[in-house]
Amino acid sequence: MEARYGQMQTLSKIFKSAKNVTSELGEWCADQLWLFAMAEKEALKVEKKIEKAFANEPNSRPVEMLDAELNDLREAQAFVKEWAFEEPLIDIPSLSSKVLALRQYLNLIYERPTDARCIVFVKQRYTARLLGGLFARIGSPHLKLGILIGTCHGDPGDVKVSFKQQMMTLHRFKKGDLNCLFATSVAEEGLDIPDCNLVIRFDLYCTLIQYIQSRGRARHKASKYIHMTEKGNSMHVQAVRDVRQGETVMRQFCESLPADRLLQGNDADLDAALIREKNFRIFVDPVSGAKLTYASSLMVLGHFVSCLGDGSSPPNFIVTAEHGQYTCEVVLPESSPVHAAKGRPSARKAIAKRSAAFEACVLLRQGGHLDENLVSTHHKHLPAMRNAHLALSMNKSSSYDMKVKPSIWQDSRGSIPQSLYMTIIELEYPENLGRPSQPIALLTRTRMPSFPCVLLHLQVNRTSHMIFTSLQDQFYIPEGHLSKLNAFTLRIYKDVFNKTFEVNEAAMSYWFAPVIDGFKSIVASRKPEQLIDWATINYVDATDAWKWDIECPYNELENRYLVDRWDGSRRFWSIKVVPDLRPQDPVPDDAAPHRHMSTIIDYTVSLFSKSRQKAIWRQDQPVIYAHRILHRLNWLDEYTEEEDRVKKNAYVCPEPLTFSALPAGVAAMAYLVPSAVSRIESYLIALETCDLLGLQIRPDLALEAITKDSDNTQEHRQEQLHLQRGMGKNYERLEFIGDCFLKMATSISIFCLSPDNDEYEYHVRRMLLICNKNLFNTAINKKLYEYIRSIKLLEGKGFKKSGEEEHKHQLGDKTVADVCEALIGAALLSYNGDMDMAVKAVTALVSSPDHDVTQWEDYYKLYTKPLYQLAPTTAVQSDLASQIEQKMGYRFKYPRLLMSAFVHPSLPSFGGIPCYQRLEFLGDSLLDMACVNFIFHRHPDRDPQWLTEHKMAMVSNKFLAALSVKLGFHKHLRFAGQVVEFQNRDYAMEIKEAERESKGARDYWTTTKNPPKCLSDMVEAYLGAIFVDSEFDYSEIERFFNNHIRWFFEDMSIYDTFANNHPVTHLHNLLTLSLGCSNYRIMASPIPNAAGTDVDHQVAVVMIHGEVVASGTAASSKNAKVKASEKALGNLRGLAPFEFRTTFGCQCTEGDVQGATMEGMGTAI
Repeated sequence: MEARYGQMQTLSKIFKSAKNVTSELGEWCADQLWLFAMAEKEALKVEKKIEKAFANEPNSRPVEMLDAELNDLREAQAFVKEWAFEEPLIDIPSLSSKVLALRQYLNLIYERPTDARCIVFVKQRYTARLLGGLFARIGSPHLKLGILIGTCHGDPGDVKVSFKQQMMTLHRFKKGDLNCLFATSVAEEGLDIPDCNLVIRFDLYCTLIQYIQSRGRARHKASKYIHMTEKGNSMHVQAVRDVRQGETVMRQFCESLPADRLLQGNDADLDAALIREKNFRIFVDPVSGAKLTYASSLMVLGHFVSCLGDGSSPPNFIVTAEHGQYTCEVVLPESSPVHAAKGRPSARKAIAKRSAAFEACVLLRQGGHLDENLVSTHHKHLPAMRNAHLALSMNKSSSYDMKVKPSIWQDSRGSIPQSLYMTIIELEYPENLGRPSQPIALLTRTRMPSFPCVLLHLQVNRTSHMIFTSLQDQFYIPEGHLSKLNAFTLRIYKDVFNKTFEVNEAAMSYWFAPVIDGFKSIVASRKPEQLIDWATINYVDATDAWKWDIECPYNELENRYLVDRWDGSRRFWSIKVVPDLRPQDPVPDDAAPHRHMSTIIDYTVSLFSKSRQKAIWRQDQPVIYAHRILHRLNWLDEYTEEEDRVKKNAYVCPEPLTFSALPAGVAAMAYLVPSAVSRIESYLIALETCDLLGLQIRPDLALEAITKDSDNTQEHRQEQLHLQRGMGKNYERLEFIGDCFLKMATSISIFCLSPDNDEYEYHVRRMLLICNKNLFNTAINKKLYEYIRSIKLLEGKGFKKSGEEEHKHQLGDKTVADVCEALIGAALLSYNGDMDMAVKAVTALVSSPDHDVTQWEDYYKLYTKPLYQLAPTTAVQSDLASQIEQKMGYRFKYPRLLMSAFVHPSLPSFGGIPCYQRLEFLGDSLLDMACVNFIFHRHPDRDPQWLTEHKMAMVSNKFLAALSVKLGFHKHLRFAGQVVEFQNRDYAMEIKEAERESKGARDYWTTTKNPPKCLSDMVEAYLGAIFVDSEFDYSEIERFFNNHIRWFFEDMSIYDTFANNHPVTHLHNLLTLSLGCSNYRIMASPIPNAAGTDVDHQVAVVMIHGEVVASGTAASSKNAKVKASEKALGNLRGLAPFEFRTTFGCQCTEGDVQGATMEGMGTAI
């Protein structure tokens, strides 16, 4: 460019900038600068500039000179446009050493997903643009870049930036859509990013002020400020030394200032100000002479509020600025006889606050609510059980009796049955077994219920459901047939499982029988006994084993079930005879290993050496190619590739082996029988659990509700300890939805039984019902622990004094309570929307007169309409109902209910209508149920912790407040004082603006400040109102959810960040995703009290690579883990992955991290 167009005066500034860029950034960036400057729009600007300069020249030149200059410019533009720009090379001179150093450091910071925020300061606008474009190509994939430059522009190639664009960039940076800004001096002041933890001065500062302002951009406590200096450049070193010295001098100067020149906070010298001010009011009680002053008013008012019996929050002080002074209004809780008071204007906020408290105290004294000593005349009447210890220890466990076999087996034994019932066991896809099989019938003394199918893992990536068909008709057993069935069943036990039992038909719980081929086509038209393959049963009864002799045709040796006489672990499927092999031939290399491998006949015989020497075998017998059968009893567990790699080929001789009388197809199915019977027995025990509680629940859900498949099933996202695979689903998801229904059901019942109680009383009474301790006590009284399916026996099998078998297992107290909630969830899901059985389950498990209903419609029978609901409706109330009907589509039969939903607690009674708090208590549980029902069914594979974390977004005050504004509820709120109006109006403006700017984004509500709680309370109270008005029609709650809430949460992934704010989850994600570590855990342990007899607190520690990095103490292990996680996050935030590895010696690999779970992390629920 310089060789061709270096003489052009209009391009001299670009040439100069390009030379500087080559030196500072590298040749690639210099080329990009020409691309910016010679863009079509920029070239037009230069042309206009040339023409304007030509027109303003005092001594006009020939027009040909202008044309020549413009022509040169166009040629330069075309030259740049046609130039083949290449991608940057990661070396010098393509990039400068300074840029390479910056790349190296930023790639270390952003080598993994991270919350880190970085600002790189540069001097020139074009430097920010060039670095932004460069690092978009060569930076880490986790580096999300943005550019922040001023609004002024003018140089060729510069870009125009509006103030709105600046604000959007800052918003995206704060939100995390951008995590690294290349910025000019515009970002040195006025920018407040709490999470910004890294500032890099790519170009050094020119003044001390620039240094101090840019360093102040990082608000994180673990932030870093990095100076980039050229090695050996004394000017750079001196510049850093000068600003540091200047900062020290400035700090010393400020600290040496006299007190009257120091800027203090609003409360500085408050006591002195109160003493000096003579115009402050003083109230002296005429009876006792007690004096109330501004200084004492806060204490007097605080004590009064603490004596109110509603558990309310402290007084709410709202300060507003008016005409250069501050005015404060205090809002008292609902139960206070004085709802609000406004103080006098003051120049200081703290004094304005005390003025409001003073006025409130005066009103209370005048109303007789403070006595002559300024002490409250109200005495706190709190619920009797408010401080009851209702939680259960996560660690406490006990040994309990465990029911191993269903009672139906025990109850039916002891006699010879005259009739039996049939349950046919078959494979849905029998071909996936890899060999022919024949269905088997389970014959029982009593009729079996319908059982759900069970998934079996037959081979690697080959599965099939096992289907149970329970026939309702019994069949009578002809004389002598039961003994044949008994012989067939015992033969299965002996030949397949190497078990020998006493022949005692009266002691048998059930029998097996083969089923004829093609039974499905005739099962509806034939009697059960006609479906049995009696020919096979008769053959097995009459034949101990099939006899082989040397004359036997080879084809009769195929598809036989072979049994090793001397080794119960060796069984074979015969495939075919191998004519080329002889008994004395060596064992082929592909044969499964055995202790004797010299010859095929040795391989076949399992006798010990002395017996082998005596045995004589025919040397002319054939050799059979067979498959050795693996001893795999748990077909419910996945078939692993390791199992598949085990050699199965075998080469055996027929003479030493027993040919079972069982057909190979029957034997193949018999191997699956233990898994089938085990699951049937589990189903029967689960149904016995339901009978114990008087419930009818689907067998699969009943079993899921009582299944504990590991030592720590309740610890979601942890690595499961001693996991027993193949037990099916465990109770944790059912517990999640059951807990929610339990909360809703008890809330409705308590609301109906005590319509006049305050919200605090409601909460206490509900907690007494739904607490783990109450559920645990009920379960213990009903011996529910016997029915829980746990992973293993604690003490093995023993015998009671009566001679019955006794089994024990270890269960945590909380596990027992969790199973109760899971059973409620199972009852709810068994009937697709019909909640009657779930209501009945709640009654059975809370065992309290506060919930004594057995079907949904009983709730409304409990409800007595209060007088305010039945009172005549005013025109204002009717008009409100009409407006809401037009907006929401629901017409209120009792408009006064609707009005109550919109009355703020600052007006405890509005025309005889109570405030919304009671309806909000009810609506909160109804909304919770609707949200949980949606997310539970929408995400069937998510664990309860994920569900809980994402549900919190749906029921958060932040979302519900935004919804309240979207529905226009905030316009109808009735309240006292200006405070509520100011807060609601301010938030409504902000959320509407956020929605407009979101361009249809469904999570726009997450970007605003925290809203006033009253807005979310209104939504919940409205739901409570329509529920009561519709005579407890829950479909109205679902209709509201589908019409107004569901749209926001169709894609829950957009709320992952919102959900991950929980400290435990956040710590897990920080360590695994951002820092790449898998060797960590949180452990909690009880701290005994001084006497050592009970547990007062729990202590939790966070350990990383065996080193304790944080600890926390709380009353529960869950809260202790939260505190420990919060401290650990404070210590780890700001650490780059390479710094973390150095600090903790972490060498975890990507494979370790991908396999990491929240081991020891506990739950965020």
